Amino acid sequence: MKRAVVVGSGAAGATAALALQGAFEVTVFEAGREFRPLAPGLGTFDKLKRAGLLADPRMIGLAFPPMRTARTPDGLVLVWGRATGGTTPMTAGNALRLDRDLRALGVDLDAEFEELGREIPISDGHRARWRESTQTLYGTFDRMGIAPRSMPKMADDAKCVSCGRCIFGCPTGAKWDARRFLAAARARGARVVTGTKVERISAERGRATGVVVRRGLRRRHVPADLIVLAAGGFGTPAILGRSGIACEPRLFVDPVLCVAASWPGALQNREVPMPFAAARDGYILSPYFDFLSYFFDRRWKAGPGDIVSLMIKFADSEAGDVRNGRIRKSLGPADRDRLAGAVRLAEDVLARLGIPAERTFRGILNAGHPGGTLPLTIASAAGLRDDRLPENVYVADSSLFPASLGNPPSLTIMALARKVVRTAAARWA
Repeated sequence: MKRAVVVGSGAAGATAALALQGAFEVTVFEAGREFRPLAPGLGTFDKLKRAGLLADPRMIGLAFPPMRTARTPDGLVLVWGRATGGTTPMTAGNALRLDRDLRALGVDLDAEFEELGREIPISDGHRARWRESTQTLYGTFDRMGIAPRSMPKMADDAKCVSCGRCIFGCPTGAKWDARRFLAAARARGARVVTGTKVERISAERGRATGVVVRRGLRRRHVPADLIVLAAGGFGTPAILGRSGIACEPRLFVDPVLCVAASWPGALQNREVPMPFAAARDGYILSPYFDFLSYFFDRRWKAGPGDIVSLMIKFADSEAGDVRNGRIRKSLGPADRDRLAGAVRLAEDVLARLGIPAERTFRGILNAGHPGGTLPLTIASAAGLRDDRLPENVYVADSSLFPASLGNPPSLTIMALARKVVRTAAARWA
């Protein structure tokens, strides 16, 4: 049987591994370790915060290794996952179909979305458990005419206890994440190798012969007949760069900023994150308790149960790149104008709750949905691969997205990854 190497075990990698195993003998390489939910209680972080010992969001990786962070020169904090399941165990589990730009290129994902809908529990049943503060916010959005919509979740509602800890690893197993697909691939015979970084692709005469991996100080070459890069919007372009394959000088990240205020008894920290959202021009507005800001931003002084927070997630320009292992990202004037308009709307919502703008405070500007460094084009969409790649190498993650979504991308990444690997298998199996 031919051998396939899948790089990364997140939304794209786990989907690819499950789809390929059987037609290929699959090995998945994951740079991180097996994902484990945050071990210490959140109260431990709260005590450290009050003692003034949490000074920089990059410190979160010391207590919670799956969550990796970096800071750009202009202060944007980049967040991603490095563990089995990639970033998916640390998301809000949102299930949105966001393939308009791909469809415009002729990429039809109808079959893939339909299949995923049968394989993954998707529901908005959490609405029956909304806390009073969430219901009040929803009603406020509605009366303002900004069209709130309940957010569909990849979750088993019967197991959800609305603990608010989705981003630290679901403690009850209610939230679906990519480890489910990874486990299914393993059950079929796929091999998952953790703690091993893929450094580069080795190739001869236009065809890849395998990958060079590193574990600790030891390097080795792993032969492969097919290679699927699914290391995420930061990891995939870095591997390609080390392999002598230049990506485009572009990068989007879907930045997030929360506008918050003291609101006694809100209990938003114990609510399903992003229970609903309102789509505006280039951004969404959604209730979301920002633990990153709460722990590392001193402006978030009230207790976690006494803060109301509205998340702004916006589609940014592609100003940035991943080059020589370094991530460069900046926000342009249009990005900042869009963010300023969104902040005004968030302040208006809070004003309807009796909270004037001068009593609000901001969170940490952060981002966790990188992509767009090897975007599909009219020329590459038909074969779902870029001609600069060796002929048996495919990219299957958000690097392929033509533009920022400004929305949670996991479900769309999985649908695209399944389409990509089917195309690859049809040619190389």
